[in-house]
Amino acid sequence: MIKAVCFDFFNTLAYFYPLREVTYSEIAAELGIRVTPEAIADSLPQADAFWRNENLKSPIKEREQQDKFAVYSAYGQKILEGAGVKATPEQGLQMLAKAFAIGFVFKSYDDAVPTLKAVREKSLVIGLISNIGQEIEDYCRDLGFAPFLDFKVTSWEVGYDKPRPEIFHAALERAGVKAGEAIFVGDQYEQDVLGARGVGMKAVLLDRRNKGKPYDCPVIHNLTHIIDYI
Repeated sequence: MIKAVCFDFFNTLAYFYPLREVTYSEIAAELGIRVTPEAIADSLPQADAFWRNENLKSPIKEREQQDKFAVYSAYGQKILEGAGVKATPEQGLQMLAKAFAIGFVFKSYDDAVPTLKAVREKSLVIGLISNIGQEIEDYCRDLGFAPFLDFKVTSWEVGYDKPRPEIFHAALERAGVKAGEAIFVGDQYEQDVLGARGVGMKAVLLDRRNKGKPYDCPVIHNLTHIIDYI
């Protein structure tokens, strides 16, 4: 019997606006680099993991300028190289400088709050498990998620990213349920599905882009469909 439902945050409940893959593709074109938004979208999870790891070592924004710029450059390079494009450190730094000038904000998916409401109506524990490398309280409040969340567990707090078991165990402890009584939904197979399964939780993959790839787990294309698995 399911007693708790846990959600990923980024690309599950919320997304960056403007879309990063489109923005980075356009910036790359300005630098004379041709790369599709789809290729960049596939490269971003690995680049983001690099950023989080660096931030966990010491907050990037508080570092000396030279060290800070080195991280910016490496992150920009990883975005492009993960998309199959060679990039110089200078191009990587230019990518980030132009992106910072544009600015990104989190926005809620249209199906996020309705889904949280529907789960709350079933009197289930609702949690958030995220690899975000910063505090998340303000985002959840501003996006309207906070009233529905009983707890939040992030890599910023725990010190471990999904799919490491520590972050899932922390969530189960907060939820006060056994692993088999909890279900997790996220958009990354390796991080979310395998990570949750690794500690005995049930898992559902959210494939908003409808990639059509075969997976050995339940797949939904709209977050509201998680209700079918509770």
